[in-house]
Amino acid sequence: MYPDLKHTPSDADLQHTGALHERPGIPRPATTHPIPRTRRIPPLQAHEALRGILAGDRATLARAITLIESRAPAHRAQAATLLRHALPHSGKSIRIGITGVPGAGKSTFIEHFGKQLCDHGHKLAVLAVDPTSALSGGSILGDKTRMEELSRHPNAYIRPTPAGATLGGVAAKTREAMLLCEAAGYDTLFIETVGVGQSETAVRTMTDLFLLLQIAGAGDELQGIKKGVIEMADAIIITKADGDNHARAQAARHEYARILHYLTPYTPRWTPQAIACSAPTGAGLPEIRQLIQHFHHHIRATGTLETRRQEQNLHWFHALLKEHLLNQFFEHPAIRKALPPLEHAVAHGTLPVAEAIDHLLKEPTPDKAPSQS
Repeated sequence: MYPDLKHTPSDADLQHTGALHERPGIPRPATTHPIPRTRRIPPLQAHEALRGILAGDRATLARAITLIESRAPAHRAQAATLLRHALPHSGKSIRIGITGVPGAGKSTFIEHFGKQLCDHGHKLAVLAVDPTSALSGGSILGDKTRMEELSRHPNAYIRPTPAGATLGGVAAKTREAMLLCEAAGYDTLFIETVGVGQSETAVRTMTDLFLLLQIAGAGDELQGIKKGVIEMADAIIITKADGDNHARAQAARHEYARILHYLTPYTPRWTPQAIACSAPTGAGLPEIRQLIQHFHHHIRATGTLETRRQEQNLHWFHALLKEHLLNQFFEHPAIRKALPPLEHAVAHGTLPVAEAIDHLLKEPTPDKAPSQS
């Protein structure tokens, strides 16, 4: 089989040299596919991140948002330092919430309208809150793949974030990500919601302008969205107003305009409007851009912007305070010990829920050590 082989190796030879040792007469094969060494990226430090963010580096911004999303204690300390130093450079953008029922064309609208804003010199950051995969915990829609042209624009930054278990489907760190994007020089922020629950209420509490996207020709227009969401909207955008759907979209626009006329506006002294548009053709997009400019000027001139930002900060403060107190409560040793038997009793119907809660609340509070008996 091997003509160049001088002799057949004995068992002693194999034991001495090893099976992978080069044999006499057998040339060593050349390595055709060397495995490259992967260079480990060192953890991002707060001062390094701030310098890159202020310089407008998108790669650093992406790593910084990943840093503030981390739950590792060391990362949380770095994130707190970063946010504290980035805060004076934030707050100069207009924050726009975008919601609508699934299929309303939110991503298509953001793709084309965002590109138009970027072409006019604006810097746009899109924080898209995706539904969370039950298996992997990651985003399952992947907004970067749905906004290819916008994601390649030098003035745009898109960050899809899994909603996780946060109430309302809004990513827990969306507010911090907004601050970092503003510090990086983005003057327009889009917060896209899942549009399938209470996420609209959460986004309303962190944005200046709230856009509700609706479609016509899909049955009763009022069945697709709750009245409470319409009341929160500063404008309603009827999408897909082209082709055979153009007439239906215009009819829906008139209907929503009539409804908005009878509702109390969410923003003081502002009259909500209904606009029909076709994102792919560009019809209606200039009117929407003009509406946003007019709205921004209005809330700044009336002092609504400053008041709204203060209310948002307080809402944020109380929400995080409740979250941290709740986490401390359930992490307390006494609570962790008392909870399983109470859960078992409640699940099997041997203990009323109210009584179980009363019993649990009588346990030592997180700022007190468990009693030693």
